[in-house]
Amino acid sequence: MPAGRPTKLTPEAIEKAIDYINGGYDVAMLSVDKIIPYARNPRKNEAAVDKVAASLKEFGWRQPIVVDPECVIIAGHTRYQAAKRLGMTEVPAHIAEGLTDAQIKAYRLADNRSGQEAEWDIDLLAIELGDLADLDVDLNLTGFTAGELDLYMRDPDFEPGTAEDQGKLDELAPKYVDCPHCGKEFDLREQS
Repeated sequence: MPAGRPTKLTPEAIEKAIDYINGGYDVAMLSVDKIIPYARNPRKNEAAVDKVAASLKEFGWRQPIVVDPECVIIAGHTRYQAAKRLGMTEVPAHIAEGLTDAQIKAYRLADNRSGQEAEWDIDLLAIELGDLADLDVDLNLTGFTAGELDLYMRDPDFEPGTAEDQGKLDELAPKYVDCPHCGKEFDLREQS
């Protein structure tokens, strides 16, 4: 087994984990007609709906919609819209009880904002995408655009230089630019 890969869980371990999760994290199937989108949702997520719908079709539900006790969405607006687009009549939902109105508002924003802080490790991403391509997986299911896939999976156009080239690294070619204010041309090398 490759290093860093966890051992497969036994059925007993899976059952124990499910029991633990269900003890504090109930998920129920709710009618989409019962769920109410938050009217002041500041995220514009229409562009992501088709990608999430494709993910739901391929992988099924892996993350429920989170709603308050009145069934107003706290987290999962895009999943909700994708489910409706797919014609689903029921969706898994977690009813978040015990939160104050202030906590609900803060969680709603934090859930959306926190994902923006993450960055891709481009080298590892390229490896993962390459593995998926080798497995004949439809890479559109990853959510990346065709242009992004081309960029991240491209072989670098880099060839090591010769010893002679290495000696010339400190020799910069002239870089002429025009001043936007006076129009005078100058060499950026001389401005450092």
